[in-house]
Amino acid sequence: MTVSARPSPPRPSEVGQAVRTYLDHLVVERGVADNTLKSYRRDLRRYAGWLADQGIERLDGVREATVTGFLVALREGDADHPSLSAASAGRTVVAVRGFHRFAVREGLTAVDPSAAVHPPAPARRLPKALPLADIERILDAAGAPGTALALRDRGLLEVLYGTGARISEAVGLDLDDLDLHQDAVLLRGKGSKERVVPLGSYARAALEAYLVRSRPVLAAELGLSARAAPAVFLNARGGRLSRQSAWTVLARAADRAGVPAEVSPHTLRHSFATHLLDGGADVRVVQELLGHASVTTTQVYTLVTVDRLREVYATAHPRALG
Repeated sequence: MTVSARPSPPRPSEVGQAVRTYLDHLVVERGVADNTLKSYRRDLRRYAGWLADQGIERLDGVREATVTGFLVALREGDADHPSLSAASAGRTVVAVRGFHRFAVREGLTAVDPSAAVHPPAPARRLPKALPLADIERILDAAGAPGTALALRDRGLLEVLYGTGARISEAVGLDLDDLDLHQDAVLLRGKGSKERVVPLGSYARAALEAYLVRSRPVLAAELGLSARAAPAVFLNARGGRLSRQSAWTVLARAADRAGVPAEVSPHTLRHSFATHLLDGGADVRVVQELLGHASVTTTQVYTLVTVDRLREVYATAHPRALG
């Protein structure tokens, strides 16, 4: 009786062997986490399969256009794979770039075809600005019922919205940074960059009420005079208010005001910029007020106002909609 020999399993392509070697490297030499390894294995198997479908089995057959084509395929999807978001496609491209760098470093190929292929930029998230009515409701809720802490909370939120300050800039304010006679405040931003920002009448009035009627009470908790404690905004124990506590102040005020939107200190900064642009302010003026190093960063807010203009146009113009 003749026993037929079992057919040998097909040998993996050069690309497939290189992928296995790279995955072993990630485990043995890099010690990557299990979840990371699973992601890399899934992404690179898909890449190797896509190359095989293109008739490419050798590393030296991969070109920059090949890797770019794979990225396009990720974004478009196919019968077996849904289209990927920019973030998911970017993660896969990172795995592919790491694989090709490894192949060059190990002498498996001479050229890295992925070097000039970059992950797709994620979609730009537009800042969320609140309507003025919601801002006013939050500010009113922060100041009720007029206790020492309520006066502080109203002053803090008025400064955040009235100046566009970052939360770190607001809680970092010292008394010497205030010039209430000139309606101005000195803010220290990123990289220790300083800027002087106008203080509106509402913010000034709230600050004055807090400084006169509330802050001395809080400073006394630390056994100091009002001038001996340098921070503008104090906590219930007389120390400087923390960023997390300031965040809590806003969250509680928004909850009391019944504002359903997710609100953070940065929301007030976004609202400050958007409302200024809606009111006709020049984008470069808003750039200076926000302390942005580049006007490109500030121009994100102009996209918000354009969306608002479209909304108003669509509802108000008699021939906007068919």
